Amino acid sequence: MKYYHAKTIKATTIEAIRPKVEEELKKEGFGVLTEIDIQATMKKKLDKDYLPHVILGACNPVYADKVLSIEPTISTMLPCNVTLRQLPNGDVEIAIIDPLAAMGAVGNSDLEVHAKEVNEKLERALANI
Repeated sequence: MKYYHAKTIKATTIEAIRPKVEEELKKEGFGVLTEIDIQATMKKKLDKDYLPHVILGACNPVYADKVLSIEPTISTMLPCNVTLRQLPNGDVEIAIIDPLAAMGAVGNSDLEVHAKEVNEKLERALANI
């Protein structure tokens, strides 16, 4: 099973496309809670050079509340990761976790309906970027 959804935006930068990513996530009820700069972290920790690559932790509090009330330790899998990765050809790949794949690992069928709804929201946000 594929564990993410992705889209490539031609000839752009992370800085240029990020506002649109956040705008579309917001339309679906998500806010960005965390940011990890892979490029800066790998340079600092390993002295390795990476192209720009950012992980955004996106949370829809309504759905977070629903799944936490069913399975409190699901917090280990929150928030939903959205990555923006500069490709060598100048394009940017946007990849979003597939909550159905992630939550499927938990083995609690009560989570499935919520994971499906979150997945639909994330796919819609990605399609609108």
